[in-house]
Amino acid sequence: MGVVIWLLAVVLTLGAAAGPAEASKNHHYDFFIKEANYTRLCREKTILTVNGQFPGPTIFAHKGDVVVVNVYNQGDKNITIHWHGVDQPRNPWSDGPMYITQCPIQPGANLTYTVILSEEEGTLWWHAHSDYDRTTIHGAIVIHPKLGTAFPFKKPHKEIPIILSEWWNADVNQLLEESRKTGGEVSISDVNTINGQPGDFFACSKNGTFKAAVESGKTYLLRIINAGLANDLFFGVTGHRLTVVGTDARYTKPFTVNNILISPGQTVDALLHADRAANGSSNGRYYMAARTLASNTDIGYDNTTATAILEYTDAPPAARAGRPDSPTLPAFNDLNASAAYTAQLRSLGSKAHPVDVPMDVDEHMLITIAVNVVPCATGNATCEGPGGNRFAASLNNVSFHLPTLDILDAYYRSVRGVYETDFPDMPPFVFNFTDGNVPVERWFTKRGTKVKVLEYGAVVEVVFQDTAILGAENHPMHLHGFAFYVVGMGLGNFNQTTDPATYNLIDPPFQNTVTVPKSGWAAIRFRAANPGVWFMHCHFERHSEWGMDTVFIVKDGKTPEAKMMRRPPGMPRC
Repeated sequence: MGVVIWLLAVVLTLGAAAGPAEASKNHHYDFFIKEANYTRLCREKTILTVNGQFPGPTIFAHKGDVVVVNVYNQGDKNITIHWHGVDQPRNPWSDGPMYITQCPIQPGANLTYTVILSEEEGTLWWHAHSDYDRTTIHGAIVIHPKLGTAFPFKKPHKEIPIILSEWWNADVNQLLEESRKTGGEVSISDVNTINGQPGDFFACSKNGTFKAAVESGKTYLLRIINAGLANDLFFGVTGHRLTVVGTDARYTKPFTVNNILISPGQTVDALLHADRAANGSSNGRYYMAARTLASNTDIGYDNTTATAILEYTDAPPAARAGRPDSPTLPAFNDLNASAAYTAQLRSLGSKAHPVDVPMDVDEHMLITIAVNVVPCATGNATCEGPGGNRFAASLNNVSFHLPTLDILDAYYRSVRGVYETDFPDMPPFVFNFTDGNVPVERWFTKRGTKVKVLEYGAVVEVVFQDTAILGAENHPMHLHGFAFYVVGMGLGNFNQTTDPATYNLIDPPFQNTVTVPKSGWAAIRFRAANPGVWFMHCHFERHSEWGMDTVFIVKDGKTPEAKMMRRPPGMPRC
């Protein structure tokens, strides 16, 4: 009864804020976390799913709606669910990261999440935010324009979700546990996938290959999600070009490309015009394909190419009987193709979808990103990380350590000793961050549960700086609770004097996950007008596991509309 009363209060609050004509609509979903058997690459294994589905069910809503999801944990391990890219205004209680905003949902227990949509419009996704569970527990969130409004482009004939991910033959959580014991790497995936399938390049996969039916002359909206744990991916459709119209549930100025580059956590909305005849092809079948971009080829990576098939239903039978036209994607190490794609991203900047880049910055932060080591435990332990140490990772040389009580509860109830509020604004030492000859003493980091506290409404600029400690590489950095403007990006060491002059303050892309380039930097800005506790982390799962994370605590503002919601009843206990 307490949960129902709290949900009613949330809906009434949102309705009062929007006005009677604009009150949010509620959607209800039941998610049952349970085991199911799936076969890939000729091997059957038991995986965790939502409602027995892999990938999981799609959530449909309109801009400004409220989605209520009842999660029942019928599995054998602790679980949480995160609504990736949903700002959740004033409601960190339903954000989901384990030991950050909630204690886990234990086997046999349940939790009701209230997912409050506000300015998001386009494609987002949901996924488990506990251990490596998101490998199989993930699905799309489709947010249509508010009723009475329209897409900022001609309405497509049909929408096609494309979820890119990976598959392990082994139990990936067992691989994680082995890595925790040894301090070594987590084994790479066996194959990349499209909508849960490797495609017909692989044994026992032809019959399950995902197929998308299209008709000549019609336009389709591909809602593309990288749900993977470890791989930046090139994606394209053979013989067709894609017109990008959105990323991370925000519209972009349209631009047309042969392939997109999408990092773990990111989403892309792209229009595909079914115009095979214009390309001079007589075929009726074309491969959709995804291949890893390996920004650091000195470490292991999944070099498989996942495929799906685009089929023209109005093509002659002979054209639909043959092999699809072969996929063409950039090379696995083509960083120039990646940079060329990213450079074209711009916010739409229309009257209905304006740009509002904060100009006056209150908080400047320069955050170095590094893969590090920590010493092996004393005694006779043998560790498999570099130099006989344990792998770690850090932001500003702080390797984040998860507490045993979630930070949101500790903040809300003023519990001492759970976290420290001295996350540094600058790296503790300055050196040539992108020089590959990093001395061994720079490899080491220290564990800590350090957070950054922000005043309500403060404008924050964060410059993420990649480092070459144990190898430079791309890093998809994701911030919960906010979208942010990516105002700048470049290679080499960030220059605080000259590089801000290159910022795009007119129409920068508005994202929740930014790919920091290998041996380079990316600058983001956001206004801290969402009170609560918000996780920030690399979306390469092993990096987050090793400590490439921190937390922003945004204090309450002065008005009731600027204060965090009260703790709902029924939250799990640690």
